[in-house]
Amino acid sequence: MIIQNRPIPPIRQVQGEQQRTKSIEKKNIDTNKFANILQQQIQSQDKLKFSKHASMRLDVRQIELSDDQITRLEAGVSKAEAKGIKESLVLMDNVALVVNIENKTVVTALDQSEAREHVFTNIDGAVLI
Repeated sequence: MIIQNRPIPPIRQVQGEQQRTKSIEKKNIDTNKFANILQQQIQSQDKLKFSKHASMRLDVRQIELSDDQITRLEAGVSKAEAKGIKESLVLMDNVALVVNIENKTVVTALDQSEAREHVFTNIDGAVLI
């Protein structure tokens, strides 16, 4: 159809263009959501985690780690990772912690009196903080 010397597209063609525009917008939103989720997962991998077992041991043994101690522990884990250690014994203040360096997860925790009586196995390095 032509009105005032300009071609006017049929309604079906206009509707099809609107649907394509909406699908492109939806794809961009989906891509942004994925990028945000991916970024969150990458950031969470950098944080030190405590296994359920380690959390229970800390509670039972009444060991509380301050923010400063956690920061020092994270620094020790980074040093162990740089040296290629996979499972490490971390000795800090009066606490002994076994840490899986690859997963950045504290596996278990002991206080100083218990650490003297135990033999630590399945570790390939130690970090003294």
